[in-house]
This record gives sequence, structure tokens and C-alpha cells, in this order.
Amino acid sequence: MKTGQNKGSLLALILSMTIFGTVGVFRRYIPLPSSVIALFRGGVGTLVLFLAILLRGKKTAGLGKNKGLLFLSGAMIGFNWILLFEAYNHTTVATATLCYYMAPVLVLLFSPLVLGEKWTIKKLVCIVAAFAGMVLVSGVLSSGFSVKELLGVGLGLGAAALYATVILLNKRIQGVEALDKTAAQMLSATVVLLPYVLLTEKVSALSFTGPSLALLLGMGIVHTGFAYVLYFGSLRKLSAHTAAIFSYIDPVVAVLLSALFLGETLRMGGVIGTLLILGAAVLGEMPDKKD
Repeated sequence: MKTGQNKGSLLALILSMTIFGTVGVFRRYIPLPSSVIALFRGGVGTLVLFLAILLRGKKTAGLGKNKGLLFLSGAMIGFNWILLFEAYNHTTVATATLCYYMAPVLVLLFSPLVLGEKWTIKKLVCIVAAFAGMVLVSGVLSSGFSVKELLGVGLGLGAAALYATVILLNKRIQGVEALDKTAAQMLSATVVLLPYVLLTEKVSALSFTGPSLALLLGMGIVHTGFAYVLYFGSLRKLSAHTAAIFSYIDPVVAVLLSALFLGETLRMGGVIGTLLILGAAVLGEMPDKKD
């Protein structure tokens, strides 16, 4: 029975990561500003997550004493989405996604300063390998690299930096279940993004067609609410190490789909860079050997 439960949890994790990997392709087909997409994602995702919490029937605890950190991290998630969605518009989905997956490496880089963790040879190797891979993926060493693509790389790295900050803040949030924490952060993101959109976008000029509304709802319901429920549900039966390793299905799916549906391809340098970034991230997630 336990083995069957673990298999079911692993399938749920794989499905959630596959869904996350399709976000970039979906964004390309939504002709709306990134801030508007982020707002809809946060708002609809919040409703789905709170519905899941209500159906769970378990009392929520620990939100009050962590409200400051939850609000701050939620706001960062909202602007992290904006930067990521803009990155998809300025460079390939594959490149933007791989830039975004520098976040775990940035956590390794700053955790000794922020969390007081020790530097290790493994961490240093991961950081150096990932940054070398980032140089290759970005294409700065190749001829004909446009300013627009360079901006996309910068936006992707900015999104990674914000998400790395969220990861570090989450380590300080105690006594809150993962699903409750994420729902509170989604709500915070929505609260912050609403005035931002009203101040920066001419809402009356936005064109909400049937297909764009359907994709927006899909982004909120499927890519956020449903995927997060699957993801956090799977973590109850799987080890943190297993979850970390399988989370890299996300960028692999993004790279494959960008080639299949958008005709985007990676140069050889990009392929090598991809292996360096994902290899460094996976190695960084592996537990250190005990003495």
C-alpha cells in the first residue's frame, strides 16, 4: 500500500512539474501585458488554493505570526512572475526558463551570508559550473546576439533573484503548512499587483478576447491552483531529495516544448550550458555525505 501511495505521489509530482513546464508556451499565446497575466494568475490561483484548503477541512495555523514574511514573499512572487513573463517575450522560452533555474544556485551562493551555512567545495563547484553554463546559454559569447535577447536574459535572472529571495524567506517561516503558506503568498501577490496594474496599465484599452480569457483562466486554475495542489500533496509521501531531483522536469519540458511548438532551438553552446546549469542545480540539491 505504501509503495502504491508513493507511486501515486511520484506521478502527481511529475504531472505538476510537467504543467509548470508549459507556462512559457502558454504565456506566448496570451496577448496581454505581463503584469495583467501575473495578476490573473495570482487571483484565480488564490481562489483555487483556498478552496482546496476548505475542502481539506483542517484548521489553518501559524499565519498570523508570520504575516510580515508571508506578505513580503508574496509580493516578491508577484513581481517575479512579471519579470519571468517579460523574459519569455524578449528571448526564447528555453533561455528564459534556464535563467530562472539559476534561483537554486543563487540560494547556494547567498545562504552562507543569509542563513549562516558553511561554504563547501561542492557548493563552490556548483556555483562556478552554473555561472559558466549561464554564460553559454545567454549567448553573449556568440555573434549576432541581440540587445532584446540580452534584456530577456537579464529579466530571467532578475526573476531568479526574486525567487531565490523567496526561498530564503520561506526558510524563516515556521509553523505554517506548505499549502497554507502558498495560498497566503498568492493572496499577498494579488493584493500588491492589483494597484500596480491599475497604476501602470490603461485597463480600458486592454483587449480580453475569448481565447485570451480562456488561457488566463488556465494559467490560474491549472498552472497555479491545480499544479500547486498536486505538488504539495505529493510532498507528503516523498522525500525532499526526490522532490528536488524531479522538479527539474519543469525546465526540460519547457525546452522541449519551446522547440516543438515555437520552433526554438539551442545552439551547441546552449546545450552544454543547459547541462551545466541543471547539473549544478541537481548536485546542489543532493545531501552532503556524513563524516
